Amino acid sequence: MHKDPAITESYFSEERDMYLRTAMLPFALLCLATSCFAFSCKQSPGALVQIDVGAGQVFGVNSDDDIFTWYGQEWHQVTGKLTHVTVGSAGVWGVNTHNQIYKLVAGDWTNVPGVLKQIDAGGDQFVAGVNKENSPYCLLKKNTIGYTQASDSANWVQLPGAMKYYSCGPISCWGVNHNDEIYVRKGVFPNACSGDVDWQHISGSLSMIEVGSDGSVYGVNSNGDIYQRSSVSCDLPEGESWNQVPVFAGQAKHVSYDLGHLWVVLKSGDIHDCTK
Repeated sequence: MHKDPAITESYFSEERDMYLRTAMLPFALLCLATSCFAFSCKQSPGALVQIDVGAGQVFGVNSDDDIFTWYGQEWHQVTGKLTHVTVGSAGVWGVNTHNQIYKLVAGDWTNVPGVLKQIDAGGDQFVAGVNKENSPYCLLKKNTIGYTQASDSANWVQLPGAMKYYSCGPISCWGVNHNDEIYVRKGVFPNACSGDVDWQHISGSLSMIEVGSDGSVYGVNSNGDIYQRSSVSCDLPEGESWNQVPVFAGQAKHVSYDLGHLWVVLKSGDIHDCTK
């Protein structure tokens, strides 16, 4: 992995803008159901403990809390220390070992009021996450897109219930609790990120879950097996069933999906880019 202090917010903005112009399908197409296909995987150099992909970008952190981004077929180190990093239409966000929240602004990490242990920027220009008490929160578009300095407001909305991991996409948000039980929250919008009043329980058991930029849902169970939710659509945000992805059975730790690429971090730290 290469340290590259020249990485700036302008680069990320250009990448995000290009993604929005040329790669993101019209929202109507996002409503098409997803299905499980065979994947071909290629190992990437280095080792990570967590990875997140979105808006055509890839970010991850290693066991030393170092931050990396993938471009030009190699990893480049980003200044700073984080335990969890996320990228999406709301930008690049992260949390550190003290549960402090940061957003990447003009190449620098700008502190955002609040405390979270896990964060996700995959929603439609809003951010979500959970704190150390497993309370889920979300931050509206008006606070995410325009946040540029520490004095800006950040009015986090607390959601009912308790989740240890919470991830959002264009049509729904998904979470898992301390018992690895799975829940979906529907009716989420940029200016109404809390969604419906009630959580919908989904059968199955996962230790982490991620929603892709196209609304597809992937997760890893406590055994290290990867699953994809079938038939997720605008009409059926909860999908129909879980299909096991036939790669790295018993070895996976973390997954994230964007633009046909399923990125997998194994328990060993090895990184794999899997494509359909």
